[in-house]
Amino acid sequence: MNVLIKKEALSQKVSEIGKQINDDYKNKNPILVGVLKGAFVFLADLLREIEVPIEIDFLSISSYNGKKSSGVVRLTNDLSLNIENRDVILIEDIVDTGRTISYIINNLKTRKPRSLVVCTLLNKKDDRIVEVPLTYIGFDVPSVFVVGYGLDYLNKYRNLKYIGVINGK
Repeated sequence: MNVLIKKEALSQKVSEIGKQINDDYKNKNPILVGVLKGAFVFLADLLREIEVPIEIDFLSISSYNGKKSSGVVRLTNDLSLNIENRDVILIEDIVDTGRTISYIINNLKTRKPRSLVVCTLLNKKDDRIVEVPLTYIGFDVPSVFVVGYGLDYLNKYRNLKYIGVINGK
């Protein structure tokens, strides 16, 4: 396993993003919407850096089969909160092709939020097929398969405290 992003760099970046959100959402009460399962570690650390009043909710999406995106995005678990006229910050672990996040954005826009922005820990822009607006970006990463800090390969490696690249994958 090669380490791509160390634990300390992740902590520092999450703190920076939290400060940006605090500045951008003064006097607001945003909803953080985490995309399960990959974003839960990032979301947990990020919400501890946010000082403005927040609510959280989750949704689940399926689009991967091992290391390859299937190209078909399915909503497998929906929000429990009403986001109409609310400021929504969509929390994602990684944006690569853009298909999944585009699907989620289009789905959530039908629910009439006041605002909707995307916060992603990792941005794999070289793999982008569908352009999507990203407001908060942790790290730009190369076109490699990454695991750790919530990201998985066949539901393994989520517990790593760093972002790594599996050798030979």
